[in-house]
Amino acid sequence: MAKFLTNREENYAQWYNDLVIKADLAENSVVRGCMVIKPYGYAIWEKIQAELDRKFKATGHVNAYFPIFIPKSFFSKEAKHVEGFAKECAIVTHYRLMKDESGNGLIVDPSAKLEEELIVRPTSETIIWNSYKNWIQSYRDLPILINQWANVVRWEMRTRLFLRTTEFLWQEGHTAHATREEAVEETERMLGVYSDFAENFMALPVIKGYKSENERFAGAIDTYTIEALMQDGKALQAGTSHFLGQNFAKAFDVQFTDKTGKLDYVWATSWGLSTRVIGALIMAHSDNNGLVLPPRLAPIQVVIIPIYKNSEQLETISAAARKIMSALEVRGISVKYDDRDNNKPGWKFANYELKGVPVRIAIGPRDIENSTVEVARRDTLEKEIIPMNGIEAHIAGLLDDIQKNIYFKASEFRKTNTFYADKWDDFVNLLDNQGGFIMAHWDGTSETEEKIKEETKATIRCIPFDSPDEDGKCIYSGKPSKRRVLFARSY
Repeated sequence: MAKFLTNREENYAQWYNDLVIKADLAENSVVRGCMVIKPYGYAIWEKIQAELDRKFKATGHVNAYFPIFIPKSFFSKEAKHVEGFAKECAIVTHYRLMKDESGNGLIVDPSAKLEEELIVRPTSETIIWNSYKNWIQSYRDLPILINQWANVVRWEMRTRLFLRTTEFLWQEGHTAHATREEAVEETERMLGVYSDFAENFMALPVIKGYKSENERFAGAIDTYTIEALMQDGKALQAGTSHFLGQNFAKAFDVQFTDKTGKLDYVWATSWGLSTRVIGALIMAHSDNNGLVLPPRLAPIQVVIIPIYKNSEQLETISAAARKIMSALEVRGISVKYDDRDNNKPGWKFANYELKGVPVRIAIGPRDIENSTVEVARRDTLEKEIIPMNGIEAHIAGLLDDIQKNIYFKASEFRKTNTFYADKWDDFVNLLDNQGGFIMAHWDGTSETEEKIKEETKATIRCIPFDSPDEDGKCIYSGKPSKRRVLFARSY
């Protein structure tokens, strides 16, 4: 299967696209800029959903759903918000079709024009805060902790499967609080949820920090982010959490009576993570043989493949395989037994390697005689012969080891591809030759940030929370700087 993939070192972008398609994750739709997420790709998203949903509910959040259509006037109420999304909006102007009298099929009925155009949801702050206005009167109604699983549309000129599509799937949390302190605490808490998920489930080390003013979410006071490094040296924003202050509450006149009887505006947050994290999974871990999936997010954690010459051998092998399956499933491990007779074992080995299944078990007649099986791990491609007796404990431990090893490998890659630059020429040279994360001083001005972006295509990914105070000079302007920030080219 790997022969159908472009070599990762020769053309990373084409390798990525080949892998998404050949591993049956997704394909381009007839609708420009949109994708079809195929069952195997959607199964990964379901695993992501399930774990995040559990984490959200464990922190007191509940799910709800709001309309996909938003009245255009709502976007005009928060100036920075509308400015940030105006160029990406898809707009519904009519509500009916009619037959073309000239016989050319259907046309838009000109008499069915909407009184007010509707925006197809690019994000839901405005429609949700219009509802919150009706739900909140007193401090007793707070906090409101709501999450929504939904699709959104942001019109894109250049698209790439999972990473940037016109329509994508995500979750968006929207919370309302009585005090600034509570809202800030919520913003930080949810970034922590994302960070924990990325590192412990995606096996993806991330840097936590806050965005510069230029990179903030439109309408936010502060945006917190987790940033990950892909194998081509580019950064990927894997999740964001926004402190919205009272901006949306003021825009939609959402006030409440506090404990002292005073009327005040509500404090808000929003936070989101999308299907682009599947792109992060692919780019951070996979290789020229195909996907490398962390066991905790793999739709199939173990595949069992029989090797046989006749139906009698298959019957004996199948009995042993089903016994192993049952023992693994009791431990909560997802297993597939592939006894299809339309493909040879070698083809199956390559196919499941391409799909990133963490563990492969092969059973042949000799294994039955010796009460052993051959076990191969996807992350290192190493094989071993182990006894059938007690195999469930061995496989459970192996899956944990694979999860840790994938994280360790990604962590080591980030470590060796994080650089410090103090001179402009060194900064540019690193970007052009090594890529990666670059910690450098910045004078704190939007003008300098824009100049750096124009000249290098690198952006400030975040100002890391753990970046220490350190006197220095801006990499570009030479003006004083108090700390380093994280630069990278990005997706």
